[in-house]
Amino acid sequence: MTAQHPPTGEHSLNIRKPYFDLIASGAKTIEVRVGYPRIRKIAVGDTLRFTSEDTSLSTRITDVKEYDSFPAMLEAEDTAAIGGPDMTPDQLITAIRDIYPPEKEALGVFALHLTRLPG
Repeated sequence: MTAQHPPTGEHSLNIRKPYFDLIASGAKTIEVRVGYPRIRKIAVGDTLRFTSEDTSLSTRITDVKEYDSFPAMLEAEDTAAIGGPDMTPDQLITAIRDIYPPEKEALGVFALHLTRLPG
């Protein structure tokens, strides 16, 4: 299902370096997060700035989809767009669950579809 909220403008998130690099290269176009209140405020058309170490880049949100679980999300989304072309779905779910334990997954799973902004 697609989450519908009025756009709130600009958001910032920290991201681990390997995933930042995948977004920077254009290989990663879907960012996965859990339903923290600040994530639930992100809407289509918003700007999302990612920061890793001392580098940042800006993206535009093109779609926001919410799922009940990581497996449900991985069934519906392009795994290469989430973890890069070299990561299998099993490796991807292991990596995601390494970041988000079951109690965080229970908050809801968000697939944030991105497009890089120039600059």
